[in-house]
Amino acid sequence: MGTNNTEGDVFTLSTPSGKELSFPHVKASVGPGGIDIRKLYAETELVAYDPGFGDTGSCESKITFIDGDKGILLYRGYPIEQLSENATFPEVSYLLLNGELPNAEQLETFNGDLRKHTMLHEQIRNFFNGFRRDAHPMAMLCGTVGALSAFYHDGLDITKPEDRELSAIRLIAKIPTIAAWAHSYSQGSPFVYPRNDLGFAENFLYMLFALPSDPTYKVNPILARAMDRILTLHADHEQNASTSTVRLAGSTGANPFACIASGIAALWGPAHGGANEAVLKMLAQIGDVKNIPAFIQKVKNKEDGVKLMGFGHRVYKNFDPRAKIMQQTCKEVLGELGIKDEPLLELAVELERIALEDDYFVSRKLYPNVDFYSGIILKAMGIPTSMFTVLFAVARTVGWVSQWKEMIEQPGQRISRPRQIYTGAPKRDFVPVGKRG
Repeated sequence: MGTNNTEGDVFTLSTPSGKELSFPHVKASVGPGGIDIRKLYAETELVAYDPGFGDTGSCESKITFIDGDKGILLYRGYPIEQLSENATFPEVSYLLLNGELPNAEQLETFNGDLRKHTMLHEQIRNFFNGFRRDAHPMAMLCGTVGALSAFYHDGLDITKPEDRELSAIRLIAKIPTIAAWAHSYSQGSPFVYPRNDLGFAENFLYMLFALPSDPTYKVNPILARAMDRILTLHADHEQNASTSTVRLAGSTGANPFACIASGIAALWGPAHGGANEAVLKMLAQIGDVKNIPAFIQKVKNKEDGVKLMGFGHRVYKNFDPRAKIMQQTCKEVLGELGIKDEPLLELAVELERIALEDDYFVSRKLYPNVDFYSGIILKAMGIPTSMFTVLFAVARTVGWVSQWKEMIEQPGQRISRPRQIYTGAPKRDFVPVGKRG
C-alpha cells in the first residue's frame, strides 16, 4: 500500500494497482484517534500486520487514558496524582466502575456492599487444602478465582445488569481475602477472616498479618494509607496484556470469574506483573552504592543478564507519573517504620540519580517506572516477594472488572478473533511413512 492522507473524517489509502480505498476516522476525546480498518480484508484481501498489537486499537474505552510522552495517567478524566492523594481505593473503584466519583451516600452504600461480600464460602477453605504448601501464591489465587463460579452459581447471567454488578462487587471484595489466605496457607498460618469495621486496605493488611491468638493487633494507619495508595496506583492501566486477556476471554461470553482468572494468569508473567521483584533482585545484585558505576557500564555494554530493571515502560516515554508518588510513599513507610538507613533505598536513590544524568538512558527515554520503588515498600512492610504480583492482582481486579463490564455493555460487542499472516508450508500431499526420505 502507498501513502495515506486524511480527507475530513476519512482516510484514503492507495493500492499498488492505483485503487483508492476509504476508511473512517475514529475520533478520540483526548489523545490519538484511529482508522477503522474493519473492511480492509474485504476490500483488499490483506490484513493489518502489527505484532504485539502496539499500534492497534482493539476497542473504544472511556475508563483510562495514558499519554506516555507527557507522563499523564487519567482515570475517567481524573489525574492519578489527585486521586492517589485525595481519594480512597473504594472511591477510585466506584469511579472506574461507574464513570463518576460517588457522593457520600453512594460511597457509604458501595463500601457496605464490599464489606458484605468479603467473606468466602466456607468450603473454599477445603479448596485450599488441594494445594501443596509450597505452591506459589499466584497459583493459588489463579486457581481459586477460576473456581469461584463453582461456589457462586447465582449472578452469572452477564446479560442482566444486576448480575454484572453483583459479580463485580464479589470479585473486588473477595480477591483480597483469597490473596490473604494464599499468603497464610503458604506460611502455615491460620486463615484470618475479614472484619467489617475496617477499611478496604486496612482489612487487607489485617488478614495478611493478624493472628487469632492476638486480639489486640491493630493495623498501622500510615501503612494502611500506603497500601490504599498502592492499590489506587495499580487499579487500571488501559489495554495492557492482562486487561486485553480479560477482554478477549470476556468476548466469548465466559463467566466473569473465569475472565478475571485469565487476567491473573497473564499478569503472572515476569514481563508484566513481576517487575518490582526483579528490581529487588537487581539492587541485591549491585550490593553497594560504590558498585553502581560498574553496573551501569555493564548495562550499557549489554552484557548478558544485566538489565536496568524498574526503568522504561512500553507506554511511558517520560516519567511514569505513578513513580513519583511511589517514591514519596516509600519515604513515608520507611520513616514510619523507623528504617533510616535502608540499603536498598539508598541504592535505589543513587541509581536513579546516576541513570537520569546519563545521556545513554535519557536519550532512550528510560525513566523510573512504578515498579522501581514499590518492591522496597512491600519488603519493608513485611510482605514476601512471592506475594508482590498477588498484590498487583488485588489492585488490578477493579480495572479488569470495569473493562470487562464496559465491553459487555457496548453495542455490537462481538467475539475477539485476531487475524494472522501464515508463513508455513503451502498445501502438500501426505506421504506414507515408508516413502519418506
